[in-house]
Amino acid sequence: MKCETDSATIDYEEHGEGRAIVFLHGWTMNRRLEIADYEPILTARGGGWRRIYPDLPGMGLSVARRIDNQDDMLAAMLAFIERVLPDERFVLAGTSLGSYLARGIAARLRPRIDGLLLRVPAVIPDTARRTLPPFDPLVRDDALVATLEERERAVLGDVLVQAPGYLEALRRKTHGLVQPAIDACAPFVAAMRADPARYAFSFDLAAAEGSFTRPALIVAGRQDTVVGYRDAWDILERYPRATFAVIDRADHGWPVESPDLLAALVDDWLDRIEKAEQSR
Repeated sequence: MKCETDSATIDYEEHGEGRAIVFLHGWTMNRRLEIADYEPILTARGGGWRRIYPDLPGMGLSVARRIDNQDDMLAAMLAFIERVLPDERFVLAGTSLGSYLARGIAARLRPRIDGLLLRVPAVIPDTARRTLPPFDPLVRDDALVATLEERERAVLGDVLVQAPGYLEALRRKTHGLVQPAIDACAPFVAAMRADPARYAFSFDLAAAEGSFTRPALIVAGRQDTVVGYRDAWDILERYPRATFAVIDRADHGWPVESPDLLAALVDDWLDRIEKAEQSR
């Protein structure tokens, strides 16, 4: 399906019926990654949720016409929500930079949002200002890594658990979902990412979002060398109904080999949203 806004044509798909959840993928990714991670969880719940998966402008199948900075991206996604969910309450989930956008949306539409999920959240857009752990493999197997061709080694990046099962799961996700998404991005996406002034909102997000009092879930990877985990602690007190989980054996691509853990956390989050609705 397609949604026309003033600045973009946003391609998206929906699954199921019921209360709406909007999923926002990470920078240079597309909706296929969110669908792969969340659809098994939501399908297993047996209905009751309408899942909406958009591609961000310039990524996936979405086309950007007038997107120059993150404020423009936020405006486009707010326009998308107004067209797809006019005046409706909904739940919002973001991954990586999608979490940053989700927080921006929540700051603008707080009365309509019943829950928020921030997975491996990019709290600080400027990479130079992030608190990042050093890369240190949890399981080291130099012989296994040496079997990788140089090109594949560059594509896969750092391998956190250098064991055959983990490596195969990482290979499937990277070659099947991550790299094709990166290859399909419009040129302006990389240019925005390289400019901290364009990649961040022009306004103070912390001041704008205030306190979000609906059920939330914040999940960070203990070994995430892309966005880290420590910076997420700084926003925790703004979410008094948040479960905060820092997952060991988890980098920025989590979950690679522990989808059951994601499912347990998401199920608990959705249960809390449903119970909060019943108690109103």
